[in-house]
Amino acid sequence: MKILSLPVLSLIDADELDREPTAAELDAIAVETPLIDAEVELLDVRIALMDRTPSELDKRRLRKALHRVLTARAALANRAVSGEAA
Repeated sequence: MKILSLPVLSLIDADELDREPTAAELDAIAVETPLIDAEVELLDVRIALMDRTPSELDKRRLRKALHRVLTARAALANRAVSGEAA
């Protein structure tokens, strides 16, 4: 088995990783938070359904979670198309 070596971080890389996020980066995260939350909810539903046959309530929960993801993606895409600041 061959072990891959990891690249050594230069001082510039280390400084870049150690900095606080900028206001613009925090704003971008805030804009994407609804989509992230919706995707986490969808993932939770899918994980819960991995080891059992879905009931009607499970199917409804899955559809609702998927709809929430699609709605959040559409809102984010519409925001990008309209040119709103991220």
